[in-house]
This record gives sequence, structure tokens and C-alpha cells, in this order.
Amino acid sequence: MPNQDAMWTRWAPMLLSILRIVAGFLFMQHGAQKLLGFPGAGGHATVQLFSLFGLAGVLELVGGGLVLVGLFTRPVAFILSGEMAFAYFMVHFPQNHVWPILNHGNEAVLFCFAFLYLSAAGGGTLSLDRALRHR
Repeated sequence: MPNQDAMWTRWAPMLLSILRIVAGFLFMQHGAQKLLGFPGAGGHATVQLFSLFGLAGVLELVGGGLVLVGLFTRPVAFILSGEMAFAYFMVHFPQNHVWPILNHGNEAVLFCFAFLYLSAAGGGTLSLDRALRHR
């Protein structure tokens, strides 16, 4: 199976970019919902901007946007990974269920480790970080 290994190795940088783009897009939605009431929050935001929930919304909207386009990917992804670890242990874990499926923390855990990976791997081939580095 050496040919298959070579194919996956060749596609890995592009798939890294796709993972980054999708994660950033999905993460932005959480921030948009908190701050802008879109999508699906009845058309109005209910969060206080200067609160932990408001700070989370700003990190999710702005940080998710930066991850989406691949700008400052490593430091932003590291901060977002920490935000998700904090969210898991502050919001989900105290619900008396160890299992993330029971405390509704699956997304927080998955985002935490996806962003931790992006903080190490970078933005991939389709990122503004790469474009600016090659100027």
C-alpha cells in the first residue's frame, strides 16, 4: 500500500486547511449566536458583552474568523483551545456527569483538541499565514 500512503501524504496539507476552515466556520457560529443572535436565537443577542459569556462570544466570533482565513492560526488556535478547556471544566464537567456525552461537552472537547492540533500544525496550504510568509 505504498501508493495509498503517498496519496494521503500528498493530500495532508490540503486536508489540514479544510479542517481549519470548517472548524473556524463552525466556531464562529457560536460567537455570532451569542453576540448577534444569529443564527437561531430569535434575531437578538442576549449576552452581556462584558461578561465571561460575552468574552467567550468575542473569542468565538473573532478567533473563529481568524482561524477560518488562517491568519495568526497558531497563537489564536492555542487561545481558543484554552477557552474550550475552560468552558468544559466550568460549564459541562460540574453537571455531575463524567462522560462528555452526558454533560453535553462533546463539542467543547472536540474543539479543544482540534484547536490544540491547529496550534501545533499551523494553517496548512490555504491560509493567509502561508501567503504572507511567501511574499
